[in-house]
Amino acid sequence: MIDGPYFVLIVLGVLGTGLVAGVFCGFSTFVMRGLGALPPAQGVAAMNAINVAAVTPAFMLVFAGSAVLCAMIAVVTFVLWPDHGKVELLLGSALFLVGSFGLTVVANVPRNDTLAGMEPGSPEAAAYWPTYVREWTMWNHVRTVASAAAAVAYVLALT
Repeated sequence: MIDGPYFVLIVLGVLGTGLVAGVFCGFSTFVMRGLGALPPAQGVAAMNAINVAAVTPAFMLVFAGSAVLCAMIAVVTFVLWPDHGKVELLLGSALFLVGSFGLTVVANVPRNDTLAGMEPGSPEAAAYWPTYVREWTMWNHVRTVASAAAAVAYVLALT
């Protein structure tokens, strides 16, 4: 049985990865669909505003904090090598660190940076917008599933 500070760390990991999964799920299921339905100039301007607004202390605490928690859980699991839950804990950590945090860095943020460098009403932005929405959303689906699966793996480790 996992207990003490290790238990608290894992519960916080469940909470953080679950919250991130919820944010990503909201984007995948309705935010991007709504933005994609706008004329390109409006969609680009709105997404650029969202990307700026997303980098708040509250969201970054949950997102980056969850990555730190997942890394800590992985390290503690390697050090303690518990009899129970080690596979689930390592899998949960890998899912979030690679499938959510890592994918954000290599897939979603570069697309955001490209979009931010475009004038919303320009022909270049209008041409890029449908590709951006399709690709960004596809990678966001993966981040959603990876974050939710990490939370489930952590819960399974506690059972």
